[in-house]
Amino acid sequence: MDTVLTHLNGATLAPGLLVVGITAVVLLVLLVLRSLLSAQLKRLSEKAKSDIWPVMQAIVQRTHLLFMLIVALFTGLLVLDIPQNIREVMQSVITIALLVQIGLWLGIALHVSVERYHQRKMLEDPSEVTTLSLLKFFGRVVIWSLVLLLILDNIGVNITTLIAGLGVGGIAVALALQTVLGDLFASLSIVLDKPFEVGDFLIVDDLLGSVEFVGLKTTRLRSLSGEQLVFSNSDLLNSRIRNFGRMYERRVVFKIGVTYQTPRDKLIKIPAIIRKAVEQQDNTRFDRSHFFEYGDFSLNYESVYYVKGPDYNQYMDIQQAINLYIHEQFENEGIEFAYPTQTLFMNRTN
Repeated sequence: MDTVLTHLNGATLAPGLLVVGITAVVLLVLLVLRSLLSAQLKRLSEKAKSDIWPVMQAIVQRTHLLFMLIVALFTGLLVLDIPQNIREVMQSVITIALLVQIGLWLGIALHVSVERYHQRKMLEDPSEVTTLSLLKFFGRVVIWSLVLLLILDNIGVNITTLIAGLGVGGIAVALALQTVLGDLFASLSIVLDKPFEVGDFLIVDDLLGSVEFVGLKTTRLRSLSGEQLVFSNSDLLNSRIRNFGRMYERRVVFKIGVTYQTPRDKLIKIPAIIRKAVEQQDNTRFDRSHFFEYGDFSLNYESVYYVKGPDYNQYMDIQQAINLYIHEQFENEGIEFAYPTQTLFMNRTN
């Protein structure tokens, strides 16, 4: 402003007052428009289910006061006869202000869109939330990188040379931070490929827990005993992961042994007893039951059935009911369960 006033020596007071008046009026109009638009968009947001109105409301509210002041002052100064070099400086200033304001608009639009998507998916499918933090991070990086490059180009910096220099510097940084970048790209792989999601129950080597959070560097699990397990993303993807969250039904194999003294007609009944024990339970699918081997001290039966669901507590309730039914039927039939025994034959000689 001081530079502009230096070039206005000898001017009367009237042009100066005109500039101030126009600046004040334009600023007031912009403030009123921001307030009215924000109120109208808020009403539309409350009535309509579309995400566009909350995003538009956030954009209007994010219009910065300093940007409106620069626009108002630039409008007011247009009435003056300003030298060309000063006019070029003013144009550069308002261009930079506009680029920064566009960055703020895009940033808030991205933030509001992601947050509304987050709220909706938390109700519908919480597993989708794992992608949000990474998408928001990369979105902001792209927005402000473009804004910075456009600002530098506007002030006369050769951005082609700058981009080439950044490329060489980026290689050096990548070599220095290859561990961190490895975790970052592993996080991107988790987001895109989705080997697991928030809420899935994982077994990683001898550790197990449910996924609580997938971050840019680490993934955090909550173990059954309560503590939090933290894995770097690259180490986690290099491990053998058993994901019980993707289990649609549970295959159950169990064995029963009866004594060698069990009569043959009782042995024939055992598969039917086990089949009935399984089929009378809800959410089960019987597969097979067979007398499959002569053990060291028992005649062994192997049975297979499926629980139609991944819930472990449901599986244990069903298995308990099956065991109790089999125990009751064996008791009624006079069939004895086997347990480790040895028979000692003694040959008595004179």
